[in-house]
Amino acid sequence: MHTSNTELRSFFLEGPAGRLEALLNAGVPGATHAVLVCHPHPLFGGTMNNKVVFHAMKALRGFGFPVLRFNFRGAGRSEGAHDEGRGEADDVRTALDWLGREIRLPIVFAGFSFGASVGLRACCPDPRVVALVALGTPAVFDGRTHRFRFLEGCAKPKLFVSGTHDEFGPPGVLEEIVERAAEPKLLVRVEGDHYLAGHLAEMRQAIEEWAGKTLAVGRGL
Repeated sequence: MHTSNTELRSFFLEGPAGRLEALLNAGVPGATHAVLVCHPHPLFGGTMNNKVVFHAMKALRGFGFPVLRFNFRGAGRSEGAHDEGRGEADDVRTALDWLGREIRLPIVFAGFSFGASVGLRACCPDPRVVALVALGTPAVFDGRTHRFRFLEGCAKPKLFVSGTHDEFGPPGVLEEIVERAAEPKLLVRVEGDHYLAGHLAEMRQAIEEWAGKTLAVGRGL
């Protein structure tokens, strides 16, 4: 796995609702892709330092990719207030714009829970994004079932990773969403609940195996 150039940069993105706190794990020279990782629901303590988000970053950083994380509006030191996913989609677009302007590489998106829901909607139609990773996709939330119908027209490679006992992605519901989604796609069920506590290594392995095949890249120097 790549070990050089481990620089971590802390800065702010200029978002539509104010400044967004961000972290960039620098890539290695010759990196083929850049990565954007989005965090879970800020009203339930979600930030860019969430364990699932951190391990997703580590999995994709292992290919030498630069990885950008940021706090949605109202989370951490980001300005603005929570907007139930509407404004947060604009926050994602702000991050994509920054990567497109500063890094200029094809983008891989990864998001956990709320971050997956908001990020998939913003990233599927964006031509700069070439592949998508949805972790703990919240198919059942707030007493409602979310069908993610837009994925039926999203022909980019998609990886879905959820726990076998994920209360927000129960068996059958998430499988139906993936079944209806456009090819190519892969659903991996990892032992555990929504937060994959104690099973983050398996989640990382699923991401690494999929990314290596899908992006035609290898780990290691």
